[in-house]
Amino acid sequence: MPPPMPCSRRALLRAGLLGGAAISLPGRVLAGSSPAAGSDLHWLDGAAPAWDGGQSFGMPWPRGAVRHVDRLAAHAGNIALPIQSWPLAYWPDGSVKWSGHALAAGKHAPNQVTIAAGQPATPAAAPADCVTVDQRAEAIEVNVGLTRWRVPRQGSAVIASAERGGRVLLRDVLLVARAQDAASAEEADTLSQRRFTSRIESVTVEQSGPVRAVLKIDGTHAGAARSWLPFSLRLYFTSGSDAVRIVHSFIWDGHSAHDFLSGLGVQATVPMRGDLHDRHVRLATEASFFSEAVRPLTGLRRDPGEAFRQAQIDGLAVPDMANVPEKFAPLLDSIPAWGDFRLFQGTSEGFVVTKRTAKGRASIQSIEGHRARGLGYVGSPQGGAAIGMADFWKRHPVQLDIVGASGDEAQLTAWLWAPDAPAMDMRSYRDVLGMTDYPAQNRGLDVTYEDYEPGWDSAQGIARTNELWLWALPATPDATELESYAAHVARPPRLQASPAQIRAAGVFGDWALPIARGPAAEAVERQNDLLLGHYQGEIERRHWYGFWNHGDVMHTYDADRHQWRYDIGGYAWDNSELSTDLWLWYSYLRTGRADLFRMAEAMTRHTGEVDVYHAGPWAGLGTRHGVQHWSDSSKQPRVSNAAYRRIYYYLTGDERVGDLMRALVHSDRALQKVDIGRKVADRALESLPPGGIAAVTKPQGLPEGVIQLQFGTSWGSLVAAWFTEWERTGDGRWRDRIVAGMDSIASLPRQWWAGGANFDLASGRFVSGGDQISVSHLNAVFGVVEIMAEVLPLIDAPRYRAVWVDYCAWYNAPAADWQRRFGEPPRGHNLRQAHSRLTAYAAHALGDAALAERAWREFHEGEFPDTVRERRVGEGQVEIDGLSTNSAAQWGLAAIQNLALLSPSVVEAMDHGG
Repeated sequence: MPPPMPCSRRALLRAGLLGGAAISLPGRVLAGSSPAAGSDLHWLDGAAPAWDGGQSFGMPWPRGAVRHVDRLAAHAGNIALPIQSWPLAYWPDGSVKWSGHALAAGKHAPNQVTIAAGQPATPAAAPADCVTVDQRAEAIEVNVGLTRWRVPRQGSAVIASAERGGRVLLRDVLLVARAQDAASAEEADTLSQRRFTSRIESVTVEQSGPVRAVLKIDGTHAGAARSWLPFSLRLYFTSGSDAVRIVHSFIWDGHSAHDFLSGLGVQATVPMRGDLHDRHVRLATEASFFSEAVRPLTGLRRDPGEAFRQAQIDGLAVPDMANVPEKFAPLLDSIPAWGDFRLFQGTSEGFVVTKRTAKGRASIQSIEGHRARGLGYVGSPQGGAAIGMADFWKRHPVQLDIVGASGDEAQLTAWLWAPDAPAMDMRSYRDVLGMTDYPAQNRGLDVTYEDYEPGWDSAQGIARTNELWLWALPATPDATELESYAAHVARPPRLQASPAQIRAAGVFGDWALPIARGPAAEAVERQNDLLLGHYQGEIERRHWYGFWNHGDVMHTYDADRHQWRYDIGGYAWDNSELSTDLWLWYSYLRTGRADLFRMAEAMTRHTGEVDVYHAGPWAGLGTRHGVQHWSDSSKQPRVSNAAYRRIYYYLTGDERVGDLMRALVHSDRALQKVDIGRKVADRALESLPPGGIAAVTKPQGLPEGVIQLQFGTSWGSLVAAWFTEWERTGDGRWRDRIVAGMDSIASLPRQWWAGGANFDLASGRFVSGGDQISVSHLNAVFGVVEIMAEVLPLIDAPRYRAVWVDYCAWYNAPAADWQRRFGEPPRGHNLRQAHSRLTAYAAHALGDAALAERAWREFHEGEFPDTVRERRVGEGQVEIDGLSTNSAAQWGLAAIQNLALLSPSVVEAMDHGG
């Protein structure tokens, strides 16, 4: 018999065999007690925007509350709003768990929107309100009000044209890329420059109105000799908007030794009409606009008159030139026309605007500034186009180009990687240093914490997504309208459900609102806020920005240098280590804070794209923390983890993130060629097999189709993908695959205590092994706790449930009790404070007060200090002693879940010595 404990394994097993009747599942405490009558949405930043380009968002519903999304209506007060709805996820009973919605664009967005049962309104019959899709053999035509957008099914232009009233406002929208065969002229006698444009492979209509249409375009960038850089582009057309929203995703599949990307962008051709003095250029700066004409009428020695000057400043057609002063008229053609304009943001700390009269002429500097907002316009009173890029300065080096504005047509380009910057260098940062076998690589790991292996530090297969808007405009907008566009691009407005509404729906497992409890809980809340604020401050102080870096944070601080360990192996970029993403998202869910949402959003965009492989032998796996986001040789599901993406997906309905999660449902197959544990224990004594990557396969002796899989870091991450796919589709095969794994874990000799076992890819079952105790402190800190809290209330798996609660109850058990039960001393039980939330989970599941007290004691007396303080170490620099991101993230998650699962009496009594 096990020693006296707050719970026993036998009691747990008995409870599980009784169908869970004796176990209170923590996730259930969060569910709403009755179906919601309606759900209110609020603006993330507090106030409605001056201009809204259209909203899309997710709305959670309690189980059984909503059966049909087409019976949901939107209202702003007593006004019915046109709405388009679709299901995002289902409860097991078939009711809607998450609904997706789209609302129209406009200048007068409502302050609050309510979604409730009712007859949905559709856009009015007036042409200005409708979105329709006409699918033809050669192209798809999308009509948004008076504007017709034409999207070809093949060729190079992703948008052939946008026209209004028979007038083409823009045409030939291309994806463009430039590459060279060396990093710079210093490394080569001559640089070979190559140019590429988009080549369409497929176009899919995903939504066809009436509020919005969504088209997905897949293809590559093609040049004279090759096609590469696969792209996936989504075009969003929204009722009431002159803009198409573009979500641009591409995969880096080049060869780092000779493919140096020197430009990547989106380019539109804009027909130029009217006289040169009626052609306008606008570039959004930090707080205003660089506003000029191709041929200026201001500042001249001879004055054309105030009416002419003011019209040009306002973006209007100037009065009839016959009315200019007699002495001015013959001088007009002597004024140089400026055809080319450029805004280059090379770092997060500065941009420069230059212009020139034409190619082959010198550029002159116009202005400099700090952080441009990323919007550019070129056109005239007869029409024009604008393009904007979200997170512009944060994704440096970036650039806006307007070329040829003095001719018949101008090229308007948003460069995601600026041609004026040094070429993109994707080579490894380091030499091999003799690490050609596993023992040598383990010695390197021992000193720099980097799991290096030659050939495994390749970026080939990673991706990046950017968000842009492209406007087809009937005339040059006035300053107020352009300002509203720039504000939208710089800080896209979002409608969101409130934390209370999300919590009442019973989604995302164990968390609670930060209600007033007492001094102990308040102290925990303050510390979580301090830690979050510190990282927000460090992003800005340390300038953690850039094309590949934006969204990530560093792993560990170096107090000697007063610097994060950006150049020390596994201590550099965090890459989701120990679930930083989840810490940010659960902190947002509890508070609804806009700053936390945007920080978590940037991290989700980064970690799901840059830290994960989307093509090649490692597709579906992510890379462990390192100096470069892809430099560590440990490629694992724990980083590609769908648990880190699903919250953002459901809150926003973001289709790209949905694609990324769906791509993970078969990622276990990649582990047939990637043996995660190849350097562990006796296998580490072997030399690296000849042939590099392709020769490194599964552990010897396993049958074909069977791999070794850890329960928490790998299987738990896969469960997150399967669970999400089951929710999204209702396809029971994914539920059955989860249950097969659960049932087989419960049947293993050592169950969860084995840490992992041999997994059959076809059946989803663990089929052998699992007969030795092998506890790892990492098994429960990569999202498995959070995903189990969501899955277990929805799946009938009583034997597994008992096994899981047993693991939660005993991981942090006193050493003497552990040894009496298992006959050996505990090993691998690190991160005890982080695992206090497992103890709390077991205490809540069993209704065990003594176990609850132990959980709070484990958290309260843990290795991370009760009170952390920032310390100033120099001008504008602060630090926290001994800080590592994984410790902060796990402390934060433990705090959130302990406060959700433990009663206030337990929390406050412990704080006062009770």
